[in-house]
This record gives sequence, C-alpha cells and structure tokens, in this order.
Amino acid sequence: MNRYTVALAGNPNTGKSTLFNTLTGLRQHTGNWAGKTVDMAEGEFVRGESTFRMIDLPGTYSLYSNSADEEVARDYIIFEQPDVTVVVLDATSLERNLNLALQVMEMTNRVVVCINLIDEAKRLGIRIDIAQIGKRLGVPVVAISARNKIGIDDLLDRMEQVASGAIVPSPLQIQYNDAIERKLAELEPIVREQLGTRFPTRWIALRLLDGDESLLDSIKARINGTHEKRVAEEVVGYGRTACH
Repeated sequence: MNRYTVALAGNPNTGKSTLFNTLTGLRQHTGNWAGKTVDMAEGEFVRGESTFRMIDLPGTYSLYSNSADEEVARDYIIFEQPDVTVVVLDATSLERNLNLALQVMEMTNRVVVCINLIDEAKRLGIRIDIAQIGKRLGVPVVAISARNKIGIDDLLDRMEQVASGAIVPSPLQIQYNDAIERKLAELEPIVREQLGTRFPTRWIALRLLDGDESLLDSIKARINGTHEKRVAEEVVGYGRTACH
C-alpha cells in the first residue's frame, strides 16, 4: 500500500474545505497546530492501492508571515514537505487566486493546481483554457466542482501521479527585476552551501531579501546541533546584509 501526504492550500472561500470534506468524508479530525492557535484539519481516504493523508491548510491570501495562518501554511509546505500540494483556486476569481499558486510553486515543484467552482464559472459565461494554463504554469491543472463532485477522479489521478513521481512538474519561475535577480544570484549559492538543498534555496533567498524574520526563526528552530544553528545564524546574517 502506497501512502501519500497531500496539503490543500488556497485563498479563503475557494471551496478548499468542501473539497477536503468530499475526499475524506467522516475520516477526519481537527486540532491545533503545535505552538499556534490555528486549527488544522486532517483526514484520509483510500483509493486503489494508495492511502492519502490530507492536510487542510488554513485559508490564506499569501504565504508570507503576516499572520499565524500564513506562517502555519508556509511552514507546513517548507518543513513537512508533503508529497503533493494541491492549490485550490476559484474559477470566477483566477487572477486574484493565482498569486498564491505562484508562491507555492516557488516553494515546491510537487504542485497540482485545482480550479474549483468550474460550474459557477460556466454559468457566468467564463471560459477557462485549462490546457493553456497548465502549459504556462508548468504544473498539472484540473477543473472541478467539489460541491457537485465534477472532475474529482481527474484530480485524484494527477495527485497520485505527482505524489508518486510519475509526473515531475517544472513550475514557472517568476523573474524579478534586475536588482533583485542580482541579489538572488549572490545569496542563493550561500544558502545552498550553508543549508544544503533540504529547503528551496531560491525561495529562502527571496525571503531573506524580504527580511522575513519569522521564517528565519522557524528555520533556526528546526535545525539541531550547535554547528547547524551557527550556520543558520550565518545565513541570516548574509540575508540581513544583502537587504541593505
């Protein structure tokens, strides 16, 4: 039996929790994230020879450190490294929702984009070119209606293919202005040298440039040993220097 962990990410009101409930039914429970006053929902289901453990991350508009919800969602993807992260988008608000998808794609390549409420979009006369979006983003894209259980099998197929490694997505990499890209070119080798490849080095470098103190604290808290903590402090120091 294969076991896969799947994180569900998305803006509030995209139907993410409806999808979670559709997939897990009564096989779920809710509790607090360690050290945070943020609820987590976890459930599982079996499909064929595979068991899927589903984590319903808090609904957020970004994965920076503006709130406890954002920190929890961010830290789960970075540190727990789920086998696949499904980013749930609202088909009627794609432009706004894609911001979160692009952020997740900077953190991991194991992504499936799930465009929910496709029936509502059709009712409003909105036409969505799923194939073109997938081509541009470089990850599998599936259209569903979680409420009416449309497209669920398609989504499950893509989830399992990415989780198992049968599909290896190549997400679109956002290019920033020349000044930021120069800083990233300086920082990324330092991050890779000091922390290895356990974390996405380009994304860590971006957060260092952004002065994300919360992430830096999370990284240090996850690293064991005096030497490793000293290395983390050095990386933080490089980041702070690069910001000025």
